[in-house]
Amino acid sequence: MNTPIRRVALTVMLLIVALMVNLTYIQVIWSDELRAHPRNSRTLNEELARQRGDIIVGNEAVATVEETGDNLYPYERVYPDGPVYAPITGYYSPIGRTGLERAEDPVLNGSDDRLFVRRLSDLITGRDARGGMVELTIDRRMQETAYQMMTDRGLTGAVVALEPSTGRILSLVSTPTFDPNELSTLDSEARAAATEELEADENRPLHNRAISETQPPGSTFKLLVAAAALDNGYSNDSEVNAAPSVQLPGSSVSLPNYNNNPCGNGQRATLLQAMEESCNVPFGEIAGELGPEVLQEQAEALGFSDPDLEIPLSVASSELGEMADSAAVYQSGIGQRDVRVTPLQNAMMVATIANEGSRMEPHVVSRILTPELDLLDEINPDEAEQAFSPQVAQDLTEMMIASEQHTGGEGQIPGVTIASKTGTAQWGVDPSETNPHAWYVAFAPAEDPQVAVAVLVEAGGDIGAGATGGRVAAPIGRAVLGAGLGGG
Repeated sequence: MNTPIRRVALTVMLLIVALMVNLTYIQVIWSDELRAHPRNSRTLNEELARQRGDIIVGNEAVATVEETGDNLYPYERVYPDGPVYAPITGYYSPIGRTGLERAEDPVLNGSDDRLFVRRLSDLITGRDARGGMVELTIDRRMQETAYQMMTDRGLTGAVVALEPSTGRILSLVSTPTFDPNELSTLDSEARAAATEELEADENRPLHNRAISETQPPGSTFKLLVAAAALDNGYSNDSEVNAAPSVQLPGSSVSLPNYNNNPCGNGQRATLLQAMEESCNVPFGEIAGELGPEVLQEQAEALGFSDPDLEIPLSVASSELGEMADSAAVYQSGIGQRDVRVTPLQNAMMVATIANEGSRMEPHVVSRILTPELDLLDEINPDEAEQAFSPQVAQDLTEMMIASEQHTGGEGQIPGVTIASKTGTAQWGVDPSETNPHAWYVAFAPAEDPQVAVAVLVEAGGDIGAGATGGRVAAPIGRAVLGAGLGGG
């Protein structure tokens, strides 16, 4: 064999090897990505021809399928209580998916490894392939109560409720919401029109305010500052500044209490009284004394600054901001400046207090089931961190009980002691031109916590500039607590 022939043969062999490597990469390594690609019409057609699994709350489906009678697309995704559960379920359609429809797609479409035996059985027996079921931790009564309380008054905001001892999400509502049935329809023209209308809506109904958006927490943030203070030498009886205002360090600007009121009796105030009356001056000064590092450490112990938090829906990271100078630290100490939290984060904070300082990982999926409802997997409670000691949690609970009694307002639950904190948060480029956000965070019963809740009503709700957490958000939170305790 002469030299030119050997070279040609070697080149051909190299090309064959390169082709084999490329085919192996595409069919083995890259196969999952190609299979899941949104433009892979073959995979999509296979999915649409298969009976998708239900998403279940209690014994009822909140996402299921209906037969269409069409040979190509025999099933259509439907949502019996669509708007109520839309922030959790999301939607599934021929052109996309969101929410749990996306996060748990492998289970629902039947491709999850945990369903391998079922798929093998289907192949052998010739049975129609079906997806698995996803059971949620949601309490139907609490979810519907929260939804009704928000939508009856046309409020924009969110409600999140947790079981403190397990991290189970009992309610997750975001308003305004949308009807996923309009986006899951197989009628492409109707689907396109609904998509265009929802995306053009300035109220952003497709946006999940409970987990995907952060807002200033206002005075609810004082619970975090108090936790750090109690862990650094303070007690509920520690004396704090009772003055109606204080000048911010290095600034000509003052930090006043609400309505420029003095704290306590105007001469003397304790840390407990400062929380009860939600005095700004003491918490600004305490934040300045503790410093940014201590506040950040306490915040992270409560779940802040976690970019990987999932429930399994992705959750926006709550942050304290830079706090570059002493004035910024003071303002951050009352939940303003650059402090931003999700309603889920605020619910996690009070749930941690309720659970003796132990922060549990929040989760909205309870169990993964076969199409026959046999158990495939169960999500067990998982402790994320001991954020502070049980004694600190007990002292914070005492503060929150005093705060609830000071708040008053509608929706009190007879015979139940609630521990709570309200917040009224300024926001926007010019806070004087915007109505404040109203917050309410609470748990009950205070002596044996079963439910923790966070309520956010944006931009003053239906009250406007005079809105406070006690007037706007507290009645909603109490109603949800009541529903969770069987009395709402």
